[in-house]
Amino acid sequence: MSNPVLVRATGETLNPETGTANSAPIDGARMTMDDVIVKTGLMFVTLMVGAYAGWNLVTTSPSVLWISMIVAFGLSMVNSFKKSVSPPLMVAYAVAEGVFIGGISRYYSEAYKETAPNLVSQAVIGTFVAFAVMLWLYRSRIIKVNGKFMKVFMVAMVSYLVIALASFVASMFGVGNGWGFYGVSGIGLLLCVAGVGLAAFSLVVDFELITQAVNAGAPEKESWRMAFGLMVSLVWLYLELLRLLAILQGRD
Repeated sequence: MSNPVLVRATGETLNPETGTANSAPIDGARMTMDDVIVKTGLMFVTLMVGAYAGWNLVTTSPSVLWISMIVAFGLSMVNSFKKSVSPPLMVAYAVAEGVFIGGISRYYSEAYKETAPNLVSQAVIGTFVAFAVMLWLYRSRIIKVNGKFMKVFMVAMVSYLVIALASFVASMFGVGNGWGFYGVSGIGLLLCVAGVGLAAFSLVVDFELITQAVNAGAPEKESWRMAFGLMVSLVWLYLELLRLLAILQGRD
């Protein structure tokens, strides 16, 4: 990138030198914290409806899993880089992502129903616990999103993405029984722990973006973008926890 900024899934940017959001003058109704909470709740409910559908559909139509994954990824990219906020596209993302989450959760549930029947529920509980812990750490200022934090976070994110891409390529050649580096004993465990950690810390970045946007008087419609960012981080955290628990179960 030509400029030292980290592009977040919310579509906002944080300058790693200062840890503050880059913003422009705005007019009209201003965003409040309540707006973000309401929009996040709406997207979460929508995602859960999609998850219910995906959980039931994947057994009869396995292709639903991959189709929903591709659609969700495409919509996440559009919403991430689209300058103007589009609530319908973000709701569509929540539906597609929900179908994928439900389908992949059903896959894990069936694969580990004999040895770990509570695998999915453990991942769900773990996600909410991690969210609460990171929110507390942020609110108590134990974790501060400043320039140093953003530099380290950006380097870690890029490194993880490169390794994840390499793992995907390796999986095509049968490495880790088709799971890439994640299926390679200790390496896979370390990667999953790193993924969980990064996903958790991405929530802190989301909290900071929301706080700065509210304080800067961002347009009310931006609350959709903030809710979208939180959903992306939560979904990522859930998937990493699901995979980590599966790996730990396989080591028993």
